[in-house]
Amino acid sequence: MSNFTEQQPSAEAAQLKYGEREIAQGELFTFPNPRVGRHYHIQITLPEYTCKCPFSGYPDFATIYLTYVPNEKVVELKAIKLYINNYRDRYISHEEAINQILDDFVAACDPLEVQIKGDFNPRGNVHTVIEVNYKKPQ
Repeated sequence: MSNFTEQQPSAEAAQLKYGEREIAQGELFTFPNPRVGRHYHIQITLPEYTCKCPFSGYPDFATIYLTYVPNEKVVELKAIKLYINNYRDRYISHEEAINQILDDFVAACDPLEVQIKGDFNPRGNVHTVIEVNYKKPQ
């Protein structure tokens, strides 16, 4: 006999948890670059990216590598974490996901340069790596 008693979820539990609310908002917030005019690279690794295959619905997992040269703004790290977590329930191809991340990042941060690489875990004996680059026109 078990001591476990099944309980019905409360009305509060049926609502979104605080982390789910933050992920749903998932905006790329920025702050002023403390060294405008200095050419330096910021590297961010996001090892827990997930989304769903738009054809099968199976989950896809990847590590996202983002390297950029800031212009006037720098992305806030918690904001990019929440933004990336927002993909977890999206049905999106590897190619579209990485290109969308680039588009959103450029729109939010206006970097001088950015490279985004999605290194997707193998599934069905297929390993995919998608890389996109952007350089601000002079």
